[in-house]
Amino acid sequence: MIAFLARCIALALASLALACGAGCSNMRFVIDAVPAEDDLTETAIWADPGASGGNKIAQIDVTGLIMDAETPGLLIPGENPVARFVESLQLAASDSAVKAVIIRINSPGGTVTASDVMHREVQRFKQRTNKPVVISMADVAASGGYYLACAGDEIVAMPTTVTGSIGVIMQTFNFSEGMKKIGIRSDAITSGPNKAVGSPFEPMPPEHRELLQNLVSEFYANFRSVVTANRPALSPGDVDWITDGRVVTGARAAEVGLVDRVGDLHDAFAAAKTRAGLSAARLVKYHRPLEHVGSAYAASHVPAAAGTQVNMLQLNLSPGAAATPTNFYYLWDPSVW
Repeated sequence: MIAFLARCIALALASLALACGAGCSNMRFVIDAVPAEDDLTETAIWADPGASGGNKIAQIDVTGLIMDAETPGLLIPGENPVARFVESLQLAASDSAVKAVIIRINSPGGTVTASDVMHREVQRFKQRTNKPVVISMADVAASGGYYLACAGDEIVAMPTTVTGSIGVIMQTFNFSEGMKKIGIRSDAITSGPNKAVGSPFEPMPPEHRELLQNLVSEFYANFRSVVTANRPALSPGDVDWITDGRVVTGARAAEVGLVDRVGDLHDAFAAAKTRAGLSAARLVKYHRPLEHVGSAYAASHVPAAAGTQVNMLQLNLSPGAAATPTNFYYLWDPSVW
């Protein structure tokens, strides 16, 4: 055990030395005791007069890429965004003092399945508890982030929020022409003619493209049906253009009915109280014991190593995601596409 701790400290010191060598001179290194348990806990962020110890509104943050995979960070355990989200909903469901939930979304979306899982979990939470759910959109709540928002009872967006991007993308790459120039040829042995669909090493034949397009179209039809079913204020005449993949501001989204109104987190807090029939409440935020929560705007979970890397051989949307572009995404990320 001592040897293990020594290795951890040595690794931490080495990382600190690298950081300082990069010019970060105004830094300090802290060694401290940490809780043995890593269950979610809560911190009160805001409180109305007379609300101490009473009714609560729980804030659950959805930050970064939505995917059902671990997102490891530097010297810290990984976190699965879907698992973290479900754990937060379970905590809110089991606490009788929690009368409503605010889901604060700051995400460009993610994989089709992970987005759908989180959407369904919100629906089940509402059915099981009858607790209202208000969505608060931050900088970005696009594609899969918007898909998740559609599960809420009310959507409040900042006027400058980037939202929309309703659609599906499956990004592929093809290296066959470059391989041919340097004398490399792919020779895959498959069990059937469609087993290697989407392979980057061979030209994509029309029949393979049709298969993939059919999947994308199916996922898109589902996305569109979720939007039309949950956004009754959206005019039928606006459905086609607003679901063509474009992004819009929160202000424009409110004009066409993609969101209910513009406002900030305070407005979402007020909306949650109104829907729960409360005149006063505390806003509490769920977080891990070591996560600093200085305000409602502190990101509860941002993987330290998260990011998007694009190079000539792979597309890594996040450290925990599969290192392959051949996946289906409800995702808006202009730095990738």
